[in-house]
Amino acid sequence: MIVLPEARKRGFAINEKNLQQQIKRTNAHLQRSKAKYLSGKGTGGQVDTAGMALWGLEAAGVEPNELTEAVTTYLLLRDKHIGHWNRTGRRPPSQASALTTTYLALRALDAFGTKQQQETIQSRRTGVRDWLKKMKPKDTEDRVSLLRLWHYFGDDDDAKKSIARAIKASQRDDGGWAQLPDMESDAYATATVLVALAQTESLQPDSAAYKRGVAYLIKQQKQDGSWHVKTRSRPIQTYFESGFPHGKDQFISMSATCWSVKALLLTLPDTHKHTKTNSINESGK
Repeated sequence: MIVLPEARKRGFAINEKNLQQQIKRTNAHLQRSKAKYLSGKGTGGQVDTAGMALWGLEAAGVEPNELTEAVTTYLLLRDKHIGHWNRTGRRPPSQASALTTTYLALRALDAFGTKQQQETIQSRRTGVRDWLKKMKPKDTEDRVSLLRLWHYFGDDDDAKKSIARAIKASQRDDGGWAQLPDMESDAYATATVLVALAQTESLQPDSAAYKRGVAYLIKQQKQDGSWHVKTRSRPIQTYFESGFPHGKDQFISMSATCWSVKALLLTLPDTHKHTKTNSINESGK
C-alpha cells in the first residue's frame, strides 16, 4: 500500500485491484480487533502493527473513519505515562526500536487523529519531543527513525542535520548501509536509509551518495525482481509460506523489496500533483 501509490505517482500503471485488496485486507484485520483497540489492549505486534497498518491506509488514500479512530484511541492509551511509545517486540531490525515504534504512532496520529483527540495528541508530542533530547541511537534502524522524528518536529535543524550527517557518514564503500556495524550492507538498511534521507530533504536523489546507494540496490536485486535479506529475528510462531521468495527470510525480504522499490521510485519525477500532504514524512511540521 505504500509502494503502489508511489509508483502510480511516478507514471507507472499499477494493479489497482491488488491495491484495493490490500486495503480491504488491512481493514478486515483492524476490524477483527476493533474492540481491543478501543479498550487500549491492541493486538499482536501492538503499536508496530497498528502504526504500519495506518501508514499503509494513509498512503493508499483512505480517509479517517470509525475504524481508524478506534486505532488512534488505542495509540493514545498505550504507554501514556512514559513520554513515548515503547518497542513492542524483539524482531530486529523493523520491530526492535522504540524510536521506530514512536515514529509509527506519531505518524498514525498525525494522519488519522480526530478533532476531539488533538489536545491529547499534542500532549503526547510534547512528551516525545522531550524524550528525543536524551536518545542515543544504537543502530541504523534507530538513526533512520530518529531522523524522521526530528524532521517531523521541524524545530531543531541542528539535531536533524547531526543525525543525517551520521547516517551519511556510515555509507559503506559498496554504496550500501548495514543494519549493524559488524554486518555487511543489505537492501533493507540501504533502502530505508535512502528513503528517509530523501523524504526528510537530507539527501537529494540526484546526489552522488544517493546514486551509489541505488547502484548497490540494483546490483543486489535478484532475477525474480526481489531483494533477499537474511533474517535476524528468532521465530515466535510456526513458519508458514506467504508465497514471497526466500523461505524463512521472506518477511524481512518482502519489507526490503518494498523499501528498495520506493528508493528507486524517488529518483523519478512525480507526474501527479500531491492531493494530500504527508506531513510527518515529507514536509515536516
